[in-house]
Amino acid sequence: QVQLVESGGGLVQAGGSLRLSCAASGSAFSLSTMAWFRQAPGKQRELVATITTGGNTYYVDSLKGRFTISRDNSKNTVYLQMNALKPEDTAVYYCNSAYGPKSAWGQGTQVTVSS
Repeated sequence: QVQLVESGGGLVQAGGSLRLSCAASGSAFSLSTMAWFRQAPGKQRELVATITTGGNTYYVDSLKGRFTISRDNSKNTVYLQMNALKPEDTAVYYCNSAYGPKSAWGQGTQVTVSS
């Protein structure tokens, strides 16, 4: 069973940057598609970005150019670099792994962007 632990969240002013990390346990990390989701207060959880085992990336259109997803298979870690942050980026950010029919979620990390 894959376990995911996010870190790197915090409070930042609008226009600032944060880098989130998600450390995965288990040997299936390099075989898993990884993703970042976020959930703002009172809203549904939404996809932010994905990265495949081969490094192919996908971003929600509204976040292209500001967010970058990457992975380091040697460290079993996926990252989300977030630049030019806006107050509307405030949310709990979750890491997700998908390997075949198996999916796992982290506990989330809070990102708060002040105006």
